Amino acid sequence: MRTFEHVNAPDVQTAVALLGEASTEAIAGGTDLLGELKARLRSPQRLVNLKTLAGLQEISYSPKAGLRLGALVTLAEIERHPIIQERFPILAQAAASAATPQLRNMGTIGGNLCQKPRCWYYRNKLFECWLKGGDKCFAEDGENKYHAILGADRCHAVHPSDLAPALIALDATLRVVGPDLDGELSLEELYTKPTESRRQMTILGPGELITDIRVPIPKNGSRGVYLKTMERQSWSFALVSVAAQMNFAGERIADARVVLGGVAAIPWRARDSERILIGQRFSEGLAERAVEAAVAGAQPLRDNEYKVSLAKALVKRVIIDLCSTTD
Repeated sequence: MRTFEHVNAPDVQTAVALLGEASTEAIAGGTDLLGELKARLRSPQRLVNLKTLAGLQEISYSPKAGLRLGALVTLAEIERHPIIQERFPILAQAAASAATPQLRNMGTIGGNLCQKPRCWYYRNKLFECWLKGGDKCFAEDGENKYHAILGADRCHAVHPSDLAPALIALDATLRVVGPDLDGELSLEELYTKPTESRRQMTILGPGELITDIRVPIPKNGSRGVYLKTMERQSWSFALVSVAAQMNFAGERIADARVVLGGVAAIPWRARDSERILIGQRFSEGLAERAVEAAVAGAQPLRDNEYKVSLAKALVKRVIIDLCSTTD
C-alpha cells in the first residue's frame, strides 16, 4: 500500500470541498476501500475521514416523518435496532445477511450503497477491464459464474449491495451534498448502468457525499421480505437476492415493489412483475406470470444461467410468503 495523507473532516462542507480535489477519497468504515488500496486498484494521495462528521451516525424515527439513517450508521446498528426490526423488517433482514459480524460492525450504510463491484477482473490489477477504462469486459468469455444476467451491455459486473434492493423496495430517498448534486433524490435514481462516458454504477461525482437516507413509514397492511441465496451458507455476497414490499387491501395486492440483487449492474426493479401483481388476488397463475416477467429479457453468460432459475424461485417464494400472511 502506498503512503497517503489522512485528514479528519470537521464538517460536511469541508469534506465536500476536500473530496472535490484530485487524488482524494472518502473513508468511513473502510471495508471496501481498504481492499482496493491493498490491491492498488486505487492509490489516492489523501483520505478524508468522515467519521468525525457530527449527526451522520444517528438513527431517528417519528410516526409522521418515518425513519432517518445517517450515512455513517453501521449495518450492525440497523440489524439490531428494535424499531427497524418492528416497522421495517425487510431492512433488518438485508443488513443481517450482509458480510460477517465483524464487517457489519464496521461497514456503514453509505459505504454499502456505494461499494464497488466484486467482479474478480475488476478487483485484479492485472486486468484492465472495461469498467476501469479498458477496452474489454473479460467476463464475457471468461469466468462469469457470478455475473449479470439482466441489462448488461459493456460491463457484466453486478452491484453487490444487500441494503440497496431492500431500501428501493421501501421507496427510500437520500440526501446528497455536493457541487452538482445537492438535494434529495430517490435511492433508485442513485444507480445507473455504466456507459462509455461514465464508467461507474452510481451518479455521484467528485465531492458528492450521501449524508442520510430516509424511509417512509409503510402503509397499514404492508409487508416486506428480503431473501438471498449465497454460495456459502452465510457471510457471502448474493448470487441472487429479492426484496419485495407489498401493500394489501383485503385480499387484493394494492401496491407492490419487487427488486432483485446480484443480477445486474444496478438493483433491478422488476416493474413488469409489479404491474402484473397490483390490483389482483393471489393465485398460482398470478405468481407464475409475475415470476416470468421478473426475468424477461435475461441474457445469461456461459456459466451463470442458473441465476435465471434462482431468481424465478426467489420471486415466487416472496410472493407466496407475503400473500399467505395477509390478515
